Parts: sequence; C-alpha cells; structure tokens
Amino acid sequence: MDNIAHTLAGAALGQAGLKKKTGLGMATLMIAANLPDIDGVTMFMERGSLYFRRGWTHGPIALVVLPLLLAAAMFAFDRWQARRGKRPAARAPVHFGWLVGLAYIGTLSHPLMDFLNTYGIRCLMPFSERWFYGDALFIIDLWLWGALAVGVWLSRRKERWSGSAHPKPAVIALVLVITYVSAMGIAGLWVEGYAAREVARQGLGTPITVVASPVPVNPFRRDVIFDLGGRYGFGAFAWAPAPGLQLDPELVPTHMDDPAVARAAAHDVHIADFLYWSRLPFADVVHRDGRIDVTVGDARYNRRPGEGRFIVRTTLPETP
Repeated sequence: MDNIAHTLAGAALGQAGLKKKTGLGMATLMIAANLPDIDGVTMFMERGSLYFRRGWTHGPIALVVLPLLLAAAMFAFDRWQARRGKRPAARAPVHFGWLVGLAYIGTLSHPLMDFLNTYGIRCLMPFSERWFYGDALFIIDLWLWGALAVGVWLSRRKERWSGSAHPKPAVIALVLVITYVSAMGIAGLWVEGYAAREVARQGLGTPITVVASPVPVNPFRRDVIFDLGGRYGFGAFAWAPAPGLQLDPELVPTHMDDPAVARAAAHDVHIADFLYWSRLPFADVVHRDGRIDVTVGDARYNRRPGEGRFIVRTTLPETP
C-alpha cells in the first residue's frame, strides 16, 4: 500500500492503546509501519526499483533486524535529548523492551498491508524470489484512508478534551478496516472463480490465470484479466445491479514467445528487471529499417503492451 496508509495504520495502532506502553511509542509505531520501504532509495539507482522493491527489506531477515535497529535508535534518541537537556518533560519514560515490541508490531503491519494489492511482495526474500499477491485492494484505497484517519482523529480529539486515553474510536476503525479488507479479499477470490467459469462457458478456453484487479474508489467493481496461454483477455465485473461480467471481444496476443523479447532482456537490464517483476507480461515487437523495437508491458496495468506508464522499451539490431 501507499505510505499514507502505512502511516495511518501505525497511528491507529498507537491510538488504540499501544502508544501508552512507552515514551516515543507513537513515533516508533508510525516509523516502523513504513520501515521496510527504505528500499525506496533504489529508485535513484541505475537499475531502478523494480528489481529491488518489496524484496529483501520485506523478507524475514529484515523483519527481524530492522525493528531492533529502530528500537535502538529511538532509545538512543531519547538519551541524547536527555543529555542535551532537550527531552520534553511530558514524555513518558522510555522502556527499551516495549520499544522493541512496538517496532515489531509496526514493521510487521507493513508486509501484511503490501500483500493486499496486485503489485506483489516477495515476503520470503532472500530464501525465495516468489511474488505473492492478495488482489484485495487498490494500491491507494480511500476507504481505508478514511476509516483509519477518522478513528485516529476522534481518538485524539477525545483525548485532548478529557486529558485521558480514548482508544475506542481507533479500535473500531481497525476492526472496520480488517472486516473491509477480509470482505474485499473474499469477493476477489469469488470474482476470479466466476470469471474463469464464464470465460470457459463462452467457449474461449480454460484460463491459466485470472486476476480480479480492484479499481480506485469503487469496491463493487473489478477489472478482470485472464491468461489463455499466449493471449490475454479483459473484462469488467460489477456487483450491481446484479453480479455480472462484461468481456471485451478482443483477445490480445502476448508475443512472449518471440525470440526478440528474450534478446531484449539480455540486451537491456531494464527489460530484464521488468520481466522479473511482471506478473502478466506482454510485448510489442516491431521490425523496421534494420532494427527491432521491443516494448514490454504488464496486463495488470495496460490493455496493450505500448500503453500506459508501466512499460519499458528498447531497440535491437535486426541480426544478433
């Protein structure tokens, strides 16, 4: 998920009562909820982020080590402020054990949330490079934002008025979010099964893979992509006024068996990284003027290989 969602999740956990366990508890939870995204620095590297993102820093080794480092840093920060006479008098005593516990809770919330969308997460790195997908929520979910933000705001507002903790609004928000996410996940699985049966019923074949991709804002719609082996089909599913799937009449060839695609991956590391990340890759291969133009996209985000933002291109000589 996006970092606003991660931050709100950390804040809601804090307002639900965890921040009272130790001084700097709220800050620890909010930082920890974003901590695995330190791999975002790879966006500025030559190979870009597709090869690195949601891998090592989201895997088991990092999930053990990063919270310990964060807890140590927060503890050292509190001591540093105290030595300089800058420590806020209102801050509760800092307990290292609770800092460690909150750092683990916040950090573990991150891969759980990242699993929810279609982008994917390699949560077993470095032991396995397999990508996992929840397909439950769009990567920016305004309903999740709203529930967590209102819960945190109401909790903090009542806290300021009364001078004591009021965790109930934040707890309710977390319960609502868990219920919503669960319902969206179950609905997505149902739509994928329904779409597979409907595609077969219409005589198109048995899909190898079906992805019911969430769309922005509307939780009652899904974009459907299905793989028929060398061809992708697209459609849209809506729950209202009655559950139904509208299929596009055209099937799009993937061209992934074209030798030029393998050559492009060997020639250009950006193509190789894109294919490593891609879940439903397809390509345009154009021969002209003694060269080959190869464009690769992913059907999760494009209905044609050359459309949209999530594409990469390279040019090859006609002969190796």
